[in-house]
Amino acid sequence: MAYGQKILKGDAYKRAAIKRRHIRIRKRVSGTAERPRLVVTRSNRHIVAQVIDDLKGHTLASASTLDSSIRGGEADKSAQAKQVGALVAERAKAAGVEAVVFDRGGNQYAGRIAALADAAREAGLRF
Repeated sequence: MAYGQKILKGDAYKRAAIKRRHIRIRKRVSGTAERPRLVVTRSNRHIVAQVIDDLKGHTLASASTLDSSIRGGEADKSAQAKQVGALVAERAKAAGVEAVVFDRGGNQYAGRIAALADAAREAGLRF
């Protein structure tokens, strides 16, 4: 690998690959005041979505599975991701955001990431 990076194994390799993809995506994706960036962060247990204006460096809206309205539900992780997508879209619209740029955070656009994005679109955010 270039730039003196160690060769990793197992989960460390996967996290490093996600980080590399995220850096590659962030070269092209940036949020403005008119179209902030909807960034999704996924862990094994939780998912977090934030609407960020990169020019000012402010978070305009956020939602996660740790919110009290979603936490403790008996739904599976994809259903929780849908709830997070709808909640972040609702909060973004309350903050005056109509359209966003989607940043999948180096994760594959499938499963929970796609469920969150679809729910945000259904709630009225434009991508």
